[in-house]
Amino acid sequence: MLATLGACSGAGVDGTPGADGVRDPYFPKLGNGGYDVTHYGLTLGYDPDSRHLTGTADITARATKNLSSFNLDLKGLDVSDITVEGKAARFQRAGHELRVRPADELDRGETFRATVRYAGTPETITDDDGSKEGWLPTDDGALALGEPTGSMAWFPGNHHPSDKASYDIEITVPKGLKAVSNGELTRESTKNGRTTFAWHSAEPMASYLATVAVGKYELKRSTTDDGMQVITAVDPARAKASKKVLDELPDILEWSEYNFGPYPFSSTGAIVDRAGHVGYALETQTRPTFPGDFNTGLLVHELAHQWFGDSVTPKSWRDMWLNEGFATYAVWLYEEDNDGDSAQETFDALYDGEYFEDDEDNEALWEFPPAKPTDAASISDSPVYERGGMVIHKIRQAVGDDTFYDIVQGWAKTYRHKNADTRDFTEYVEEHAGGDEARAKVRRIWGDWLYGDGKPDHR
Repeated sequence: MLATLGACSGAGVDGTPGADGVRDPYFPKLGNGGYDVTHYGLTLGYDPDSRHLTGTADITARATKNLSSFNLDLKGLDVSDITVEGKAARFQRAGHELRVRPADELDRGETFRATVRYAGTPETITDDDGSKEGWLPTDDGALALGEPTGSMAWFPGNHHPSDKASYDIEITVPKGLKAVSNGELTRESTKNGRTTFAWHSAEPMASYLATVAVGKYELKRSTTDDGMQVITAVDPARAKASKKVLDELPDILEWSEYNFGPYPFSSTGAIVDRAGHVGYALETQTRPTFPGDFNTGLLVHELAHQWFGDSVTPKSWRDMWLNEGFATYAVWLYEEDNDGDSAQETFDALYDGEYFEDDEDNEALWEFPPAKPTDAASISDSPVYERGGMVIHKIRQAVGDDTFYDIVQGWAKTYRHKNADTRDFTEYVEEHAGGDEARAKVRRIWGDWLYGDGKPDHR
């Protein structure tokens, strides 16, 4: 379908089309080239009964080359019109690619604003590994989750983790429901039987970490001892069961700051939905999302992601182990510090094939190295998580505790609100390992544990 909403200037064409993907190793068509988004302003309305979503996306971006056109990622949904810098633009749909041709070409370095108006029934996406993401209808509303591709199901954008931006997300829902998102709640107002919730995220966020949760949540606000806002949204059916774990959030946050450095965002909290709506937890920025039943370890894991994955975000999905290896190891450290198994004992159980109840799960740990997942379906498999955690533990062994925690906190500080890849990490560790002997040890870790095939013949 080609919709012509305005004429394009035809003379003196110097620009070229932006790329329709950033050539991610596992999702080559995710993201787009030629521009960098700095801010998303999303104005949404949702009716759970009809499952109808209306949206206006105001996208502020900077052209990184002379552009005659650019692409946005949007799966499904009907686009009614697009403007760029206030002028009607032509657009064309092909799969999840939305190609936009502005009336006037965009010069390299130019900041521009594109506005997309759209509506429809957003899709639930089934990933290569069988999990569900995108827009997930629930008994009383909906839950939007985006790792790795789901955000394109509910708003147009540059949907690759390498392009982070600030967000303002405004959601209007029937009165009696809550609409929860990332960041801080800046406004709540009711008119004509509908309530609008406005959320602001000033710190950069990858689009896969953006969320919207609509339902009959119990919304609670408090502050930490140092004044940071804590917002939790809990399905009433899970309020009693989740209270004990959520009460631990301030202490876990304090423990995390002691180990990883200052918390990187302006607010924190959690979203707790019923079991069955989603089968996994996700580190949605500032407000991790949990299924109906979760424990302290899972809360530690998702809060650790606020440093590792959310603030320090991977450049590509190949670098997923930098998220999951650190978050997995955070749980081992927390258990070690709270009278549980030591990190060494957990490491040994994994190495000896005694960690999982199922022998196949113990063997699956060695199917591929953490930094080289086999394909898109394997980026959330055990080698990325548990073997990724083993890599972090090997670094700790090699450099000693004092240097290890300096590295962890320095890494989080150096790449705060930025993107990084595995090479950035290995170079950083080598630079700060503390001498030639330690540097030689960590280089062997890269060969044996991070990139090496199969189970290393030594622990």
